[in-house]
Amino acid sequence: MNVVKVGLLGLGTVGGGTVNVLTKNSSDISRRTGYQVVVSKASARDLSRLRICDTDDIQLTTNPEDVINDPEIQIVVELMGGEEPAKSLILAALAQGKHVVTANKALIANHGNELFAVAAKHNVTLAYEAAIAGGIPIVKAMREGLTANGIDWLAGIINGTGNFILTEMRDKGSAFADVLKEAQELGYAEADPEYDVEGIDAAHKLCILASLAFGMPLNLERVYTEGISKVTPLDVTYAEELGYRIKHLGIARRRNEGIEMRVHPTLIPEKRLIANVDGVMNAVVVKGNAVGSTLYYGAGAGAEATASAVIADIVDICRQLGNTSSNAVPALGFLDTELKDLPILSIEDVETAFYLRVPVEDKPGVMAAITSVLANNGISIEAVLQKESEHHGENTQVILLTNCVVEKSMVSALKEIELLDSTTGAATRIRVESLQ
Repeated sequence: MNVVKVGLLGLGTVGGGTVNVLTKNSSDISRRTGYQVVVSKASARDLSRLRICDTDDIQLTTNPEDVINDPEIQIVVELMGGEEPAKSLILAALAQGKHVVTANKALIANHGNELFAVAAKHNVTLAYEAAIAGGIPIVKAMREGLTANGIDWLAGIINGTGNFILTEMRDKGSAFADVLKEAQELGYAEADPEYDVEGIDAAHKLCILASLAFGMPLNLERVYTEGISKVTPLDVTYAEELGYRIKHLGIARRRNEGIEMRVHPTLIPEKRLIANVDGVMNAVVVKGNAVGSTLYYGAGAGAEATASAVIADIVDICRQLGNTSSNAVPALGFLDTELKDLPILSIEDVETAFYLRVPVEDKPGVMAAITSVLANNGISIEAVLQKESEHHGENTQVILLTNCVVEKSMVSALKEIELLDSTTGAATRIRVESLQ
């Protein structure tokens, strides 16, 4: 049986998992590809570090260019992370006619348009299934399984750290800062957790998903991004009372006016399947205009879960060996000549329902004043919770769910509400999605 040699750039958690899964499932992979797939060379910063995989048959080096320049390696797998030197190494590999697999969502989101163009120029594949949602095969589902559909919208829990934090806040009633510390102790969150809790990681992934869904170039700078650090146990509790759960969602939606791309905390009905995705798990709902809603669920990270996606890309490339790239699935699912620069909506023009929590004095006329402001801004109320204070005259909370309204109208209304004599602090607003 012919051998396909793979070179790894990075031999950490995912790299080691890739070696282990290739070894464990070598027979099935060979039957599926017609090749024996072996990792023959790998680069790592520290060669003395203990590995989770057997490296006896792998030539190790501290110089990633040794992997790129090895003429026997046909597929380069980039698992270094970061934009540089990963980008330069991938460009060098593509220029040498090597296929590349990457799990680097930041690199694809920021530079994918350029990298895909270079891959096409050199008639090779740049594959990236592992860049989104770990082991969930969402790229393959959207590029192949859903190709009969126009995609109406998608919504995903695509960062496990944020989902773990919100789950623990709900289950234990803990504050954000306390759960974040727990997530760091468990290894779910980095020492600097900004990319996870402020939505940057999810924005990278949503940018790619939106391009797959709507056939447009990658456009990361237009993704509206909001984190979960301001979500309080009060909001989690009140959402539950109203029949909702708070999840940190990436949402992309096609409207007549343009495309929405946004990452933010979201109330979703507790009966929705995605509302019950807890802990570090990921899930993506995709609504096609033929199939309806489909849900993709699984581990969003981890050595072997992510390796599963890496190796799926390797298998696809092996199946293409000897063929021209015209027979391959386009990088973003649409022929490059058919990618369209679609208008992208600003967040202020997006229309959603809202959850509002307004701190107020406990006195007569408060609710009437708030509802009057909302009505004057064309906002109707779906549900109300008004919490009584233990002692008359103390501060309390008014909680409302509104019907759908354009964001700029809600911003205007909240400015007026916060100026009312009875309002005692800043109002909290969280967007609400039915996901139907």
